[in-house]
Amino acid sequence: MDKHLLQQLVCQRLEADLDLLVAAAETARQAATHEESKAENKYDTRGLEASYLAAGQSRRVEEIRHALAAWRTLQMRPYDDDQGIQLGALIHLADAQDRRQCLLLGPDGAGLKLQLAGQEVLLITAQAPLGQQLLGRGPGDEVRLGQAPWRIVGVA
Repeated sequence: MDKHLLQQLVCQRLEADLDLLVAAAETARQAATHEESKAENKYDTRGLEASYLAAGQSRRVEEIRHALAAWRTLQMRPYDDDQGIQLGALIHLADAQDRRQCLLLGPDGAGLKLQLAGQEVLLITAQAPLGQQLLGRGPGDEVRLGQAPWRIVGVA
């Protein structure tokens, strides 16, 4: 599986999310400042609610911009036995029943799921408990997903 292609897919997904959120934030901002949002009495909170929504969406826009910049600058290096798993590693795990899980350890965007060559790849970060367990490890090592042990069967 091509890690550089996965990196491109992550960036494309983040760019699409960013475009949607920028439009939503602008719509919320317009709603918050529109004449119809002015309070008619002390119990009318439409304008206040719209401003909270606009502020929250603007924060999310900045978070996605930050994630996108981190992914664009990430150097996807091949796995090195001496360093073990690092950011940019593509990790293949198997449990005792030989169920497989494919993970991409990245700087941001945890929980994002990608499809490549018919296989699902889940993004995790080094800040996540599983990401912390994986750092520095290599093929043959075990990590815990919940209560179950999973074995690292491959790293790229």
